[in-house]
Amino acid sequence: NDDFGETDVVLVIGANDTINSAALDDPGSPIAGMPVLEVWNAKNVVVMKRTMGTGYAAVDNPVFYKENTQMLLGDAKMRCAELTQQVMSHYSK
Repeated sequence: NDDFGETDVVLVIGANDTINSAALDDPGSPIAGMPVLEVWNAKNVVVMKRTMGTGYAAVDNPVFYKENTQMLLGDAKMRCAELTQQVMSHYSK
């Protein structure tokens, strides 16, 4: 967690509750006090999920709506392959 403030991009694959800021910010949340990765402190966050649905704890995730978060919905395996191809293409020029 200490490094996220100096991190340019965090790529989150399939995690939901483990990056939910409500665990720290909302004392009334069912996940209040749960240890989480504070990815929202990074400059940019890309979250890969199939849908915008809630995770195992059935708690909405405020991180998904923060200005520095982009949602990349769909099958994460396919999305990772697409991203890898784009990065390789960019750097092979």
